[in-house]
Amino acid sequence: MVRTPRLLLLAASVLALALSACARGATADPGGFGRSGASASPASPTPSPSPSALPGATRAGLRPPVVTNGPRTGNKVALTFDADMTDSMLFNLASGRVKSYANIKVIDILESRQVPATFFLTGEWAERYPDVARRLAADPRFELGNHSYKHQGFTPNCYQLGQVPPNLMTEDVARTFRVIEPFGGHQTRYFRFPGGCHDEAALAALAPLGVTVIQWDVVSGDPFATAAAPIVHAVLSQVKAGSIVVLHVTEANAQYTDEALPPILDGLRAKGLQPVTLSELLSQQ
Repeated sequence: MVRTPRLLLLAASVLALALSACARGATADPGGFGRSGASASPASPTPSPSPSALPGATRAGLRPPVVTNGPRTGNKVALTFDADMTDSMLFNLASGRVKSYANIKVIDILESRQVPATFFLTGEWAERYPDVARRLAADPRFELGNHSYKHQGFTPNCYQLGQVPPNLMTEDVARTFRVIEPFGGHQTRYFRFPGGCHDEAALAALAPLGVTVIQWDVVSGDPFATAAAPIVHAVLSQVKAGSIVVLHVTEANAQYTDEALPPILDGLRAKGLQPVTLSELLSQQ
């Protein structure tokens, strides 16, 4: 489907609004191949694979590839769910201003309908909700990616997210891997920048870690949506074979995601599209 300039502008404005709202931590969080660049809980019962054997692993020291979509052939799409957490969001929880930034209903729906998905966890979110992270890791249809430690930007002026000091970017991502890897399950070396913001300096900071950067080509606009219908429309009007859809599992900062998810899944089926994990989608290259 070819998107009109008007739709592109709408998607961009929705993304900017959603991400800036997420940054504020207000009362409402929990190629042709779309690729660029050079080529907690107790540990799981079986040893975890080495990082170099995981999906998304690249040679350490090389500029990481940046992926926005999978192959446009076939019928597979990837539903990805970001689990943001910032210091201000932690303050909202501690003060009682917000009840939860973990949308359990989203997980319930995915599990009951046996839908594969990829979850990008921030380190602070996994530390705040270890039981939920453990549940995600235990589901064989889910896989886990890295979304930074506390959802700060990796460039200046990234949707008011603040910025990780350049000399701490590598450690920020490495620290998050150290948080999420002990949960076991289907680990990956996929990394998603907060806000999607990155530049050459940020990519260079990730080079020692041997990761693949995951962006998206379908913006759901679920953070701070005022109803489910716009989320459903945003996804189904943009999605096509190979799409990577960005959604959120942060409840208070994305209140209608669980309500939008069933009609999104029904709409994907009507279009003949099959949700898969990122690793399955990207293995088709």
